[in-house]
Amino acid sequence: MSNINPTGPSRRDAMAVAGGIALGTLAIGPYLHAAGSDQINVALVGCGGRGTGAAENALKTVKQGPIVLTTMADVFEDRVTSKLNLLGKEYAKQVEVPKERQFVGFDGYKKAMDALKPGDVVILTTPPAFRWLMFQYAISKKLNVFMEKPTTVDGPGTAKMLALAEEATKQNLKVGVGLMCRHCPARGEMFKRIKDGQIGDVLLLRAYRMKGPEATSRSKAKAFYNEENELKFQIKRFHSFLWASGGCYSDFLIHNIDECCWMKNAWPIKAQANGGRMYRFDPADGKEFVDQNFDSYSVEYTFADGTKLQLEGRIMPDCKQEFASYVHGSKGSGVISSNSHWPSGARFYKGQSFNKDDIMWQYGKEPAENNPYQVEWDKFIAAIRNDQPHNEAKRGAEASLVTSMGRMAAHTGQEITYDQILKTGQAFVAELEKLSFDGPAPVMSDANGRYPIPQPGIKKDREY
Repeated sequence: MSNINPTGPSRRDAMAVAGGIALGTLAIGPYLHAAGSDQINVALVGCGGRGTGAAENALKTVKQGPIVLTTMADVFEDRVTSKLNLLGKEYAKQVEVPKERQFVGFDGYKKAMDALKPGDVVILTTPPAFRWLMFQYAISKKLNVFMEKPTTVDGPGTAKMLALAEEATKQNLKVGVGLMCRHCPARGEMFKRIKDGQIGDVLLLRAYRMKGPEATSRSKAKAFYNEENELKFQIKRFHSFLWASGGCYSDFLIHNIDECCWMKNAWPIKAQANGGRMYRFDPADGKEFVDQNFDSYSVEYTFADGTKLQLEGRIMPDCKQEFASYVHGSKGSGVISSNSHWPSGARFYKGQSFNKDDIMWQYGKEPAENNPYQVEWDKFIAAIRNDQPHNEAKRGAEASLVTSMGRMAAHTGQEITYDQILKTGQAFVAELEKLSFDGPAPVMSDANGRYPIPQPGIKKDREY
């Protein structure tokens, strides 16, 4: 097993440099993993559920070459230890995270990356607000990066991320973003067929994620959770706070938005929207919900050619549920996804009514090896080992910005354009790198434990 912090160039480094000289030019990134020949060390920064899932996907690429989880970091110690125990039991031969490489605190991400070699991989799965800051440090350490979606939660953060995406490309770093539907073979085949004109011109797209409350999208006052520290509470329940995650809209609806924009092969240029909050108490105990989320969103996105994407989002219990995306063309229609993210059930119909007898194409059975959560990792690691271009940071930032554009339209009651939110959108956190459990949180509750909420038509240029 290779050293974690070598004092000199490894065999991987020497081979990469030699390859560059043989081609008549020195490789831009001298710390590339030679094809299948060397161990890739992995750091997990953000040890929640999605982080654990991403780490598992990473370790399952072992068929391409040795890959080992060597360091972990989170602001909460119990998350590091619990997820380490979980991963260690399942992947004992690929998990080597001794106490000295378990880091806790706001600077833990730096320590975790410092424990890697250039060319290794860091997984960034903290609340999205921290993504650009950690990506910036990863680039400075010449690390390949996998980051969860959304990669940004506001316009200023997106501007930073787009600049960092360019820098990562200049340094020949590989970057994966957790919009895994883009790696679904069934959707990929559908995209090709749409481009070939099988359903004619795309006229309308529809997307739905209408479910009950998910994850930490609804929160009661922090005293209910026996939590006294404001910032700890908000990070633990990050889906409830716009600064941390973009709220339930950004964290949950981005997949539907992204897959629809993929089929259109474009990003919308503007959005208008409605949204609102229903009863704000838990029927089970009468306790009030104090989070910043709306409970329903209805957003009309417009593309440059006038085509519309209609998005419906809801987190209300005991209501009709639908989790799907659709495309309508001048010669037919299609189901992009029919029940959550995978399997997609991708298919085309004659006409617009989705009658079973009118199916004119369907992908068919989607085997386990087509699972996009794993496929995206297989491609990412293959790109690292074989030095193939692979940088999804720009596309991930654009998808995140388009998502924020729709959210801001609902929260302000105004039509919001792509350029508007990118250039003049609200920055939720002024000095992200200075956050500390000893200081104030980016948003504070009032005397009743309530947090500021969007007020459409009253606050027109800010979301709260």
